[in-house]
Amino acid sequence: MKTPKISEAVVRRLPVYLRFLNELNKRNIHMVSSQDLGQKLNANPAQIRKDLAYFGEFGKKGIGYDVPYLIEKIRQILKLDQLIPVVLIGAGNLGRALCNYNAYLQDNMKIVAVFDASPVRVGEQINNLKVQPVAELKETLIRHKVRIGIITVPAPEAQSVANQLVEAGIEAILNFAPVIIKVPDAVRVHHADFTTELQSLAYYLETKSGQLQGN
Repeated sequence: MKTPKISEAVVRRLPVYLRFLNELNKRNIHMVSSQDLGQKLNANPAQIRKDLAYFGEFGKKGIGYDVPYLIEKIRQILKLDQLIPVVLIGAGNLGRALCNYNAYLQDNMKIVAVFDASPVRVGEQINNLKVQPVAELKETLIRHKVRIGIITVPAPEAQSVANQLVEAGIEAILNFAPVIIKVPDAVRVHHADFTTELQSLAYYLETKSGQLQGN
C-alpha cells in the first residue's frame, strides 16, 4: 500500500496548528475539537481533520483532540522532537534580527552559526554567535551536522551563496533574498520575499473614493 503524498499546503498548515495548540496548552486547555480549532484559526474544521488524518488517527469522535498528545505528534511529524541546527549567511540588518530572535525560539530549531563575506563583519558578536568567514562554511556544517541554511544576503549574491550551501551538503534553504535561486531537485527551497507578500496584499485593499482626485 502506497503512502499518500502530502501536499506542501498541508505541511505549511501544521506549524499553524502547532502554534495554536501550544497557546492552548499554556492556558491548561487539554482538549479541543476541530470545530474550535477551525473557529479560532478561521479554517474549515473538515480540512483540519483531513490534514491530521494524513498522519494518523489523533482525535476521538465527539470528544476532540488531546492537546498535549497532538502537540507531541505534530512535533514528531515536523521533526521538531530532535535538535535541528541551522546556519545563516548574511550578517546585515535582517540577518542580525534573525540571530537575535534565535534566543526566543521555543522549538529545537536553532541558528548555530552565522557567516558573512565582509571582513568588516567577520568577528562581530551577534547574540553569542561570532560572525565567521564564508570559507569556514563547509567545515562548520559538518561539525554541527547542519541540514538547513538561511540566506539573508543581497539579491546579486544569493545564487553564489546557495551554490556554496549546496556544495557544503545542505538539504534545505530558506531564502530571504528577493530573487529566485536555482538548486538541485534534492534541495528544498522556500522563499520569504517581503516585497511580493506586500504587493500581493495590496491587491486586497479597498479602492477609496476620491483617491484619483487631482490626477
